[in-house]
Amino acid sequence: MTWDEVLAYCLAKPGAWRDEPWDDGVVTKVGSKIFAFLGSGENLAIGLKCAPTRDAADEWLSRYPGDAVVMPYIGKAGWNSLRINGAIPPDELTEAIDASYDAAVSRLPKRDRPVPA
Repeated sequence: MTWDEVLAYCLAKPGAWRDEPWDDGVVTKVGSKIFAFLGSGENLAIGLKCAPTRDAADEWLSRYPGDAVVMPYIGKAGWNSLRINGAIPPDELTEAIDASYDAAVSRLPKRDRPVPA
């Protein structure tokens, strides 16, 4: 998958939108919640909520050493950076995006949750 394909996949989620809250690139949100950190178009990784806890998210690190790393600052909450076009198969990457999106939606008030397509 390319960076553009990953961005398009994220934005195809119900209620998803692109934001650039900092100088270092793109994030995708649902409501007010970030579910993917994409950085710039030159970025080769995507930051995702990979599990509810750090211990559970560490499974990605053991399965894909070098292609999955703990995200700075928010890694303790289960966020990892997953390399695009590395050893992680595209279907697993999209499943991780789906899970991160679902986690963000679950943290929104019910009235703010998008209607599934």
